[in-house]
Amino acid sequence: MMTTMMKKLLGFDAETMKVKTEMIAGVTTFLTMCYILAVNPAILSTTGMDKGALFTATAIASAIATLLLAFMAKLPFAQAPSMGLNAFFAFTLCQAMGYTWQQSLAILLVEGIVFIIITFLNVREYILQSIPTNLRYAISVGIGMFIAFIGLKNAEIVVSNPATYVGLGKFTPTAILGIIAIVLSGVLMARRVKGALFYGIVLSTLVGIPMGVTVFPDSWMPFSMPQDISPIFCKFDFSGLFNLKTGLVVISLLLVNIFDTVGTLVGLAYKTGIVQPDGTIPRIKEAMTSDAIGTTCGAFLGSSTLTTYVESAAGIAEGGRSGVTSFTVGMLFILSLFLSPLFLLIPGSATSGALVLVGVLMIESVKKLDLSNVSDSFPAFITMITMVLCYSIADGICLGILSYVILKLCTGQFKQLNTTLIILSILFILNFVLS
Repeated sequence: MMTTMMKKLLGFDAETMKVKTEMIAGVTTFLTMCYILAVNPAILSTTGMDKGALFTATAIASAIATLLLAFMAKLPFAQAPSMGLNAFFAFTLCQAMGYTWQQSLAILLVEGIVFIIITFLNVREYILQSIPTNLRYAISVGIGMFIAFIGLKNAEIVVSNPATYVGLGKFTPTAILGIIAIVLSGVLMARRVKGALFYGIVLSTLVGIPMGVTVFPDSWMPFSMPQDISPIFCKFDFSGLFNLKTGLVVISLLLVNIFDTVGTLVGLAYKTGIVQPDGTIPRIKEAMTSDAIGTTCGAFLGSSTLTTYVESAAGIAEGGRSGVTSFTVGMLFILSLFLSPLFLLIPGSATSGALVLVGVLMIESVKKLDLSNVSDSFPAFITMITMVLCYSIADGICLGILSYVILKLCTGQFKQLNTTLIILSILFILNFVLS
């Protein structure tokens, strides 16, 4: 009876899946992405928003979006505020462009509503289906390299360098713990230990205590009551927003959000093995709808735009294949409201092992790339390398598609193009010119 209900609600198949595996996968995904509970409030609070309220908003918005995804799409993915778009909110909208945070929340609300409309009209699905197969594989590989880069950056193994942009960091305690986490996760994975990435995070966090990386604040307690969300809840200001500048901002947000989500969904779908022979992804519309609704709910709560997280690949690597995984993540976000001091103990370097190993696993798709024709291999290469170097999944996809269209046009291969790709290329060019 219980398994029948779980299959109907969450897509759990008792014959091929195990509840324990799905739950461990959910815990692993949560632990690799729970840094957002600390980082998102830190970034958005620079606008004057209440930091405690932002923590609550981040946790609730992430829980709502991920639980919607669990029940609607029944896929092992998780959603939370986008790391790129929270920076866009704080540093571009509020600081560079001069909008107040209340006006910025209103802009996000408008974007979220438009997001829902174009999702129901299948516009996002048409965009996804228009992406050539070779670029889809390249997106998966690029996301793998991107997430590994995030892990190395979080551990300060790779740092900024004025002369070379990036470089090898010094052997600080943070970097050493990151190296330990990566090696430990690699060894556990190579020895086929079930839950390897999860155990790697836990053990690395414990190792970080004597190293001084895992820090216990004064009067530390493992639990606390949720912070009051009222200072930022529904604080919209629509004054002065009905102009061309705001319209372009909304379009830019839509483009970035669509391709962040689409790119991540494509990469994760190939990793789970659910992609059909014709390239279609089951329940993709439901996944996009949950993302759109989550973004709108996030604006009401006072959080920045939500998106599907590439860190979901950590749970997939642990065997997560159904909505039970995402359901577990959603419940942990709710639990985090009361156990925030415990979750915030996990240093970023302790999760670097999981992120790097996920990158190793996702690069497997490179074997499926067609490299026989430069007009196909060049756009794939551009997609992969610019995702990492531009630190943006969306930019990688935009530049990859642009290069694909340009090469096909210049080599007379017009039949390999479609109307959607042409329209997208024009919008990308306008977005880059006007941004």
